[in-house]
Amino acid sequence: MLIRLLRTYLRPHLRPLGLLGLFQLVQTLATLYLPTLNARLIDDGVVKGDTGYVLAVGGLMVAVVLVQILSAAAAVHFGAKVATALGRDVRVAIFERVQELSVREVGRFGAPSLITRTTNDVQQVQMVLLVGFTLALPAPFMAAVGIAMALSLDATLSWLLLVVVPLLVVVVAVILLRMAPLSRDMQERIDQVNRVVREQITGIRVIRAFVRDAHEQGRFARANTELMQVSLGAARINALMLPSIMLILNGANIAVLWFGGHRIDSGSLQVGALIAFLQYLLLILQAAIMATYMLMIMPRAEVSAGRIREVLGTESSVSVAASPVTTLREPGHLDVQDVEFRYPGAQEPVLRGVHLSARPGETTAVVGSTGSGKTTLVNLVARLFDVTGGSVRVGGSDVRELDPALLPSTVGLVPQTPYLFSGTVASNLRYGNPDADDAELWRALEIAQARQFVEAMPGRLDAPISQGGGNVSGGQRQRLAIARALVARPDIYLFDDSFSALDYATDAALRAALARETEDAAVVIVAQRVATIRDADRIVVLDEGRVVGTGTHTELMERNETYREIVLSQLTEEEAA
Repeated sequence: MLIRLLRTYLRPHLRPLGLLGLFQLVQTLATLYLPTLNARLIDDGVVKGDTGYVLAVGGLMVAVVLVQILSAAAAVHFGAKVATALGRDVRVAIFERVQELSVREVGRFGAPSLITRTTNDVQQVQMVLLVGFTLALPAPFMAAVGIAMALSLDATLSWLLLVVVPLLVVVVAVILLRMAPLSRDMQERIDQVNRVVREQITGIRVIRAFVRDAHEQGRFARANTELMQVSLGAARINALMLPSIMLILNGANIAVLWFGGHRIDSGSLQVGALIAFLQYLLLILQAAIMATYMLMIMPRAEVSAGRIREVLGTESSVSVAASPVTTLREPGHLDVQDVEFRYPGAQEPVLRGVHLSARPGETTAVVGSTGSGKTTLVNLVARLFDVTGGSVRVGGSDVRELDPALLPSTVGLVPQTPYLFSGTVASNLRYGNPDADDAELWRALEIAQARQFVEAMPGRLDAPISQGGGNVSGGQRQRLAIARALVARPDIYLFDDSFSALDYATDAALRAALARETEDAAVVIVAQRVATIRDADRIVVLDEGRVVGTGTHTELMERNETYREIVLSQLTEEEAA
């Protein structure tokens, strides 16, 4: 998974990658050349007392070190540049893919998991790439050339490499096998902590209302403790790595000095050659340490790459037509024809055989008991889901054939739970139409009965709105959401129980102003409150996912028992009449 992800997102960065490889090669060659120069300085300069030779070779060593430093700095620069650019590109790709997914896929992943995948998982991939570019990339070349140089200095001592390298490989392999499952557990535990924290912050009012602070603290403590335990397990295994490598390294140094000392004593090895051999052995083991560190962080990055590719590889159930419709033949016309919708894995459909029509200048109301499928119906019109049977036609075309940019400008949905973004009143209203001027915003606010409280806010249109609209009341949030839809001026308005937080007077005033504003548009209102929908041109009654009645308030009161029960549960017989 990791290799495939890197192969895809490193292609745009081939030029800096080439420069990175060049500078790493120069740095590695300079590093490998230094022990040979050091051996020559000792054997041919210091031992023979040739000061001029010592100064000449010493000056060359200083020049090689400068080249090594400059090359290393350039390699780190390009490595960091490519790694951070890849992280940026992957985050953008995840964000864009999530925007394309339907509500169904987003719900399957869950918001906390998507946040973790966009931040922490990308960070893990970015880290392994940075470490790979700056530390692990030169390791194989350094190890191979180091072994060759050590053999050229003294083939007899090189048998130690046949013991040290396999021993190092075995130790690293055992540790990595233990690390891989813990890495996946750690990412899942981070998901869980994010999920709990998000729920507690979002539902803080409910927690306080039911005095469940202690219970929620316990939930967070359990999730946090599980993450700590997995992290500790990974840290314990990780802690064995460096001591094991250092033990092998120091043991190898002692063995070289022991056997090399005897060879110097017998005259078959020079002191400089022994020191150079020790330095090459150190470089070989240093390359092994760098590769080991890379392999240590790779399991977690591999898990993260798999989670990222899972999002990127998910296709939306709401697909784009091969030749999308870009122009509507009948603006403002909505026709729901024999619609069926079934959630994945559900035994029974939520909607079946549903018919509904709405025309410009008309108000169509949808009413029904809780769970009858009202919200699902308007979500199908806005194409948050796709029907599993029948069709939803907007402007004379099936919504599945419309251009994705056309439907949002044609259908304005005010959801059951309106959401405001952090920013200002104006920035939230212009979400519907970025080019709207202040006069249009004030007009929309006036129709939505929101002008008075916005004028009272400090800054008026520039008054700050917190995330989710937490600094305004439920009724104010609903009115701002309605104003946002009005600014967009769509052909079809969908109000999904959008007046529930309003008092009767505000509700009535808003509907009266809305009727004048939407004379050329179709209006579909989903409501529980009978007073909100009784004056609609057409009322559609849903019961257990089926349409059981269609007509005006008076007609349905006379011949539809389901509608009568709903009305009489809120009004007296006289009020209903």
